[in-house]
Amino acid sequence: MATTNKDETSSTGASSSPVFISTETLCTILTHHTLMNHFQSTLPKASTILETPIRQHYSVSPSSSLLLMPSWSSSPPLPYIGVKLVTHFPQNSALNLPGVQGSYVLFSSTTGQTLASMDSTELTLYRTSCVSGLASKYLARHDSEVLVMVGAGALAPHLIRAHLTAIPSLRKVIVWNRTVEKATTLAQKLGQSGEFAGVRFEGRGRLDEVVGLGDIVSCATNSETPLVKGERLKGGAHLDLVGSFKHSMMECDDEAIRRGRVFVDNEAALVEAGELVGAFERGVIKRDEIGGSLVQLVRGDKVGRSGSEQITVFKSVGSAVVDMLAAQLVYETYTRS
Repeated sequence: MATTNKDETSSTGASSSPVFISTETLCTILTHHTLMNHFQSTLPKASTILETPIRQHYSVSPSSSLLLMPSWSSSPPLPYIGVKLVTHFPQNSALNLPGVQGSYVLFSSTTGQTLASMDSTELTLYRTSCVSGLASKYLARHDSEVLVMVGAGALAPHLIRAHLTAIPSLRKVIVWNRTVEKATTLAQKLGQSGEFAGVRFEGRGRLDEVVGLGDIVSCATNSETPLVKGERLKGGAHLDLVGSFKHSMMECDDEAIRRGRVFVDNEAALVEAGELVGAFERGVIKRDEIGGSLVQLVRGDKVGRSGSEQITVFKSVGSAVVDMLAAQLVYETYTRS
């Protein structure tokens, strides 16, 4: 795909040839603050006008796969077709290459013209963390001071930035990882970045000792065994679950689900997330006891936190709607500039 210079882009937002928005450029355009605000202002309407079919999954080989996630709208505020293409090649670790790679392609829904292509891996890190950060605005205590980050992978620094943006009262971040060195390295890197005045960072290796300290506990792991024990959550805590996306995966136990008021990013979480599917099967919680979705919280249809001692839980699995909105913000900001 050819790269188009910004001055070749017309004032209507369309260009004579598709633009390639590099990862570096994407990261200069997006901030967690601007993307959360964009979601908050556009998500309720976008959820009603976007067509989002079930994601398609193909096995390329016994160990590798291709995922396609399309969405489209013909509405004037959002005149786009978008497709996220993701490959999963877990054996790439032996080649020192990422196991998950992808692109997001944006088309005009008026003419079918290809408008832009961008790195969907970085786009997904931003949109996933900003969905969690936005949910925390409604579900976490606004006087929260301690964030416990469970996991130190690529998503962890994004989740930390999103929560620090959403809840400015946070003053301490504790990073846990099975490999303590990774937790310590991430904590030191963030602490030395100079981005977060007045915030202390530390890495820890015993999760059970730190979960109870968290006013917000955010999890981004691939765990298939519960990491967060519900009995250790403090009164008033907010638990953010990002990692699981299939029935065999779970980041917390049934007690956390039982104690908490549970909200989801969208209905797919009810049939995909291991924590919820398992809890439904075991009678821990019923589907009609789910507190609501992120769209309902933003619209004001559902009330989030109802008391200072209430435990809240937010489970996200991602959606083509927020992929599209993130790509829209990147593309329209790029063409305006």
